[in-house]
Amino acid sequence: AVVDLGRVVYAENCASCHGDALEGQAKWRHRDADGYLPAPPHDETGHTWHHPDSYLFLMTKYGIENIIGKTYPNNMPAYGDKLTDEEILAVLSYIKSTWSDRTQRRHDEINVRVKAQ
Repeated sequence: AVVDLGRVVYAENCASCHGDALEGQAKWRHRDADGYLPAPPHDETGHTWHHPDSYLFLMTKYGIENIIGKTYPNNMPAYGDKLTDEEILAVLSYIKSTWSDRTQRRHDEINVRVKAQ
């Protein structure tokens, strides 16, 4: 049920930039003429799985500038006023459900390391 909710919330709020199939935008590693990075993929070809759950949640809810404490050129809005915590967690659960078992295990290991710090 959580993944199903996440699929719907993702389609309504994230897919327009990150792609219907989580593929991201073209040339996502290269800044555009205005200095912005295109939306990265959330599938295994991107870097989403490199980040712990806590970072992904906070970045989605508050935005990257809030996390790093300075201006950073980006188009990713903060969703704290638009999505509930449960909806954010559901989207992250949906995204992670698309990853292979190997990538899910690697992501789990990242979470364990972060929690141990």
